[in-house]
Amino acid sequence: TTFGKIIEIVEQAEKSKAPVQRVADRLAAGLVYFAFGAAVLTFIVTRNVTSTIAVVIVAGACGVAAGTPLAILAGIGSAARRGIIIKGGLHLEQLSQIDTVVLDKTGTLTLGVPQVTAITTASGVTEEDVLQTAAIAEQHSEHPLGEAIVRRAHERKLALREYSGLRYFPGKGISCTDGDSEILVGTRDFLEQGGVSISATTENDTSARKQGSVTVVLVARARKFLGTITLADQLRTEAKQAVADLHRRGYRTTLLTGDADAAAKSVGQELGVQESLGGLLPEHKLEKIRELLRQGRRVAMVGDGVNDAPALAEATVGIAMGQGTDVALETADVTLMTSDLSRLVEVLTISKRCYRVIMFNFWGTITVDTIGIVLAFFGQLSPIVAALIHVGSELAFILNSARLFRHKN
Repeated sequence: TTFGKIIEIVEQAEKSKAPVQRVADRLAAGLVYFAFGAAVLTFIVTRNVTSTIAVVIVAGACGVAAGTPLAILAGIGSAARRGIIIKGGLHLEQLSQIDTVVLDKTGTLTLGVPQVTAITTASGVTEEDVLQTAAIAEQHSEHPLGEAIVRRAHERKLALREYSGLRYFPGKGISCTDGDSEILVGTRDFLEQGGVSISATTENDTSARKQGSVTVVLVARARKFLGTITLADQLRTEAKQAVADLHRRGYRTTLLTGDADAAAKSVGQELGVQESLGGLLPEHKLEKIRELLRQGRRVAMVGDGVNDAPALAEATVGIAMGQGTDVALETADVTLMTSDLSRLVEVLTISKRCYRVIMFNFWGTITVDTIGIVLAFFGQLSPIVAALIHVGSELAFILNSARLFRHKN
């Protein structure tokens, strides 16, 4: 069950070790050797047994050894309470290093529930012909645009015949055979590659191109162009605020979409993203992620569809929206169980907070141990005081990690 999978993911995440946790283990071991070495040096130099014992007692590594995995567990648990599933400590640490957030459009920045707003037809073709033909091919589609077309066909009570030979071309379109004729539904390039002749003015609907949330789908049967279906999607209410919050925290944002480049630019301008690219196939999204990685950026890719899966896998951290396809959810390292984009800002904040706590424990432990050993070396600490410093500092660092469990913001 879905619930069972979530439990399994959380259990695996709790068992996995982040790189910083392995560093903590090595640091803890190093502190032990450092303490014993300092104790030997103290005895050789001072010949004072009390000072030597105080050196051994004052140094402690439990604040690092226990505090680090506790902080990671607290970070994963804190995210889970907010409906965010992180698939391991490794991904939690990688999230804290992210500097670039790449966003898909449909279903991520938009509601993913587009509506048919207009149907244009070629000469001698009716709107019902265009809509019915497209709906026949899309009747079993899980793509939001396909579902919107089928909904409108049902509203008009159009009969949808069974097809054969269905083929899906991610980012391009869909084809099938209805009777003896082939149906093509998708982009202009997709239809032209299928041998369909399209006039130069067909897709240049200026009123549609002024609206960034509009997508135009072309329809053809038996290599004859039938018309276009215009669909409009609505931006999520929290999308603009989420992008603004990302910018305020210093993240660079990029919008990638398979929709027309004009649509991408319009949505990007409305949201305030720093770069917007449209007309991208899955391989183009993948190449853009690789380009950013080659530039030395640490990239989080946020998406929800089959088209996004390669980019999700390639990014430093892949983040899937909870209502996304199974492929996206399986590929991603982090899953937002709700469609609320504010959760994206929250998980990035949680990861940074967790990493800051771990680094504070690292340097705090090193500082306390170093000062304690120096004071003990010069005979300024009795074994009792050294023990109090040892226990008190380690308890403080462990509690510092534990406070992540109850952090509300």
